Amino acid sequence: MHDIRLIRSDPAAFDAALARRGADPASSAILAIDEERRAMQVRMEEGQSRRNEASKAIGKAMGQGDTATADALKAEVAALKETLPALEAEEKRLSQAQEDALAALPNLAADDVPTGADESENVEVARWGTPRSFDFTPREHADFAPALGLDFETAAAISGSRFVFMRGQMARLNRALGALMLDMQVDAGFTECAPPVLVKDHALFGTGQLPKFADDLFRTTGDHWLIPTAEVSLTNAVREQILSPATLPIHMTALTPCFRSEAGAAGKDTRGLIRQHQFDKVELVAITAPEQSEQVHEEMCAAAEAVLQRLELPYRKVLLCTGDMGFSARKTYDLEVWLPGQDTYREISSISNCGDFQARRMNARFKPEGAKKTEFVHTLNGSGLAVGRTLVAVLENGQNADGSVTLPAALAPYMGGIERLEPAA
Repeated sequence: MHDIRLIRSDPAAFDAALARRGADPASSAILAIDEERRAMQVRMEEGQSRRNEASKAIGKAMGQGDTATADALKAEVAALKETLPALEAEEKRLSQAQEDALAALPNLAADDVPTGADESENVEVARWGTPRSFDFTPREHADFAPALGLDFETAAAISGSRFVFMRGQMARLNRALGALMLDMQVDAGFTECAPPVLVKDHALFGTGQLPKFADDLFRTTGDHWLIPTAEVSLTNAVREQILSPATLPIHMTALTPCFRSEAGAAGKDTRGLIRQHQFDKVELVAITAPEQSEQVHEEMCAAAEAVLQRLELPYRKVLLCTGDMGFSARKTYDLEVWLPGQDTYREISSISNCGDFQARRMNARFKPEGAKKTEFVHTLNGSGLAVGRTLVAVLENGQNADGSVTLPAALAPYMGGIERLEPAA
């Protein structure tokens, strides 16, 4: 959500910032609604004030025996009581129209975010690790992992496409990865949480998924939605609150299932685990004061990178351009892990600083020491990491010619000492 005062102060700059995000100019339409709303508010307040003055004057006129004046005042009050509800309803309608118009606009990019149309104009910031050299042609996980317990056919029979049924050592590996990630993030200072995976409309509005991206979500037959990421539950933990500055920054992490209809990704990554309707993810969320958010953003990236390094997975860090960032983000780093089966780097984590964009939608504030007014907090989120995609990376980078997979040493304590996955006989 955007601050209407900033749009009023410099509409041209606001439209220019929207243009960097690939959005059409919006200041004129929003300011027209705003002007009408404020004019209606003035009329309403003047009517309320006049009604109160006239009501008091009735008693005075009656006390002076001036019945004619009293009757005229009574008629005026009666007329105002009839017209004021219509003014109040119109002011409410205009306020909602203004809020809806603001809510439909993406966050504005930070100054250091490169301008670009799509992922081809993202900027690589760093690389870690050297991709392994194979003495055979490496395969994609979907081609060799079924023999290791990755069962897509059973999942399809139960739930349809883009689901997986994991068995035995594969299920254990999935659990081991999530546990390792969660332990590492707790060690990095994040508080472990176990949030709801069913949320109401206002929670998804707060983090920016609603109303624009409803088609990418799963909705129950009641009034709940399945979370697409634990970002929704964790970030909304501070909604409608005024936080003490002493509590900031707040760091939270959770390992949850995530659910996405992927309506906007039809035909993409239909094979394997890359794009599933249900998957596990360790989420990182931070709530900060404005001056803390840039540093915390870098620290969150480092926390996610540490997992990839512990698992000995080559990756690169990419700064997203304006055209590739998510709706709520003002600055985003993607971590892309090397997948030898695809001979390319693929996104495994996005870490975003959303500034006060989500906080305004949630009305999450804090009161700085010595200040008279509250300010909106900044919110940040990222994956630390997506478990399914990490599993893919472990499988493809550790694959052997005989179909087995050598596991990273860091997983041994979580795998009961198992160092290698063997295909079924």
